[in-house]
Amino acid sequence: MASTSSLSAVLLLCLAVAASAQLSPTFYQTTCPNALATIKAAVTAAVNKENRMGASLLRLHFHDCFVQGCDASVLLSGMEQNAIPNVMSLRGFEVIDSIKAQLETMCKQTVSCADILTVAARDSVVALGGPSWTVPLGRRDSTNANEAAANNELPPPFFDLVNLTQSFGDKGFTVTDMVALSGAHTIGQAQCQNFRDRLYNETNINSGFATSLKANCPQPTGSGDRNLANLDVSTPYSFDNAYYSNLKSQKGLLHSDQVLFTGTGGGTDNIVNNFASNPAAFSSAFASAMVKMGNLSPLTGSQGQVRISCSKVN
Repeated sequence: MASTSSLSAVLLLCLAVAASAQLSPTFYQTTCPNALATIKAAVTAAVNKENRMGASLLRLHFHDCFVQGCDASVLLSGMEQNAIPNVMSLRGFEVIDSIKAQLETMCKQTVSCADILTVAARDSVVALGGPSWTVPLGRRDSTNANEAAANNELPPPFFDLVNLTQSFGDKGFTVTDMVALSGAHTIGQAQCQNFRDRLYNETNINSGFATSLKANCPQPTGSGDRNLANLDVSTPYSFDNAYYSNLKSQKGLLHSDQVLFTGTGGGTDNIVNNFASNPAAFSSAFASAMVKMGNLSPLTGSQGQVRISCSKVN
């Protein structure tokens, strides 16, 4: 079984490499020269208006790319938006729609929704003080979405290390990539229903941290399910490496966060230790993993379309 899985990961990696060869950072240089500046200005304004929006746009990109590739399928009304990991939690659509409308007036049917979302994720990280990276461009938009795949392929918050490694490995990510991408939880918030079990039933949690969260996340299912808590208790609106120091203090909010650090020589403890003590190592690993993410199975050339409105096919 393992050999099949690693074979499919190798094939996926080859596909990603082939696709990324068709993407180029200068794709819009002549057809829409102000595209990147327009996206950056809009994202920066949106994040300045509401800090949480940076995490929302980053998550939107991740939830797009993990389901049939970075093809803006998540932006189509209904479908993937109704999947369990997405319903009543995905947000930021209006920021993407507003950017798309601006770009349509500048360069009609030129810049894809998939590219807008990929660039917006990078610009969100930068707006909150995180690293920057060069985004290859030229993705096209899908004409369909896949709710079943969204339910099956997005890693849930109760996953353990084996599940997480498999989930990310199936997409061609290394274990270091997976730990670095989990560091996106240095910003953003999670709903009580996704960490209630950790608060009340797990022992590898800082007791003061757990107590501080219980008032806003009562034990009975159905009470306060959608109440929010910061994923990074120390610097919730700064894109930094504090997430890893939190894990070392048993202050990971989600089960899937804390499994990355056991303190007893667990599989990814050394990576967490490195990122906690070396911000540059985290920044570099995160940036390279995000480029990999953006290269997941994009539609290129004449595949798909460039949607005029991101929420519906042309």
